[in-house]
Amino acid sequence: MRALEINAQDIASIDRVLHEPARLCIMSCLYVVEDADFVFLQTQTGMTGGNLSSHLKKLKEAGHLKITKAFENDRPRTTISLTKNGRESFDLYISTVSALLKALGCKKP
Repeated sequence: MRALEINAQDIASIDRVLHEPARLCIMSCLYVVEDADFVFLQTQTGMTGGNLSSHLKKLKEAGHLKITKAFENDRPRTTISLTKNGRESFDLYISTVSALLKALGCKKP
């Protein structure tokens, strides 16, 4: 039996707000764009409006997102983007999970 090259503290340090699958999906969508509107995120994630709103609220409260509400041609438009903290937190999350998978011997697809 071999010891893992990652310690329990590293695993425990994983951001639990980001680790939830729906929020991980939202963060992944936002990571590759400058910003996105609510309808785009809803389409990309397949979530209901209420479910998406709930997860966006948690991510915003954690400081990961900036949410801007405005009117465009007399219609409401909600735009969501990652904050600097959100992008850095997601980078750390990805590197921690990647290190864990590497320590477990998982190979890249």
